[in-house]
Amino acid sequence: MAITVISTAIPDVKLIEPKVFGDARGHFFESFNAREFKERVADVEFVQDNQSRSGNRVLRGMHYQIQHAQGKLVRVVAGKVFDVAVDLRKSSPTFGKWVGEVLSAENQRQLWIPPGFAHGFLVMSESADFLYKTTDFWYPEHERVLVWNDPQVGIEWPLDGGFIVAPKDQSGHTLPDLEAYP
Repeated sequence: MAITVISTAIPDVKLIEPKVFGDARGHFFESFNAREFKERVADVEFVQDNQSRSGNRVLRGMHYQIQHAQGKLVRVVAGKVFDVAVDLRKSSPTFGKWVGEVLSAENQRQLWIPPGFAHGFLVMSESADFLYKTTDFWYPEHERVLVWNDPQVGIEWPLDGGFIVAPKDQSGHTLPDLEAYP
């Protein structure tokens, strides 16, 4: 197999490590294989690819969509981020819990975040190019934001403050006040 799939503290969120083939010329790996993903991770169809570039200490998130919930397969192609998923499924035993992983161009790791989670990341390098595949399209009218520093969720961001956060992310809702999934 070309990937190793690791369950995180929230079992539905999976850390994916590709098998990287390298030599003096550089390296090669499959960043996505639909057959293997279906067999080993989730049976989903991706409909959209997104890419962003963010500077040092930029914090994006915690985003999710009501009605058109998106599963996301995320990775970093340049730089390093701390990537976070928060379970917003009220019926889940891990509702309100979070998991975070360091994703970087160096470690080539990916994170599978199923529908029903808020997602965000913090750039830990000078800049980071971030790619993600989604299982549904973006619908701005259904987009919601869990505030990144909700004390009830208690995300332990790896850097001390001084983050650059967009106004919409700064004014997100706390866990008791947001629209969650059943």
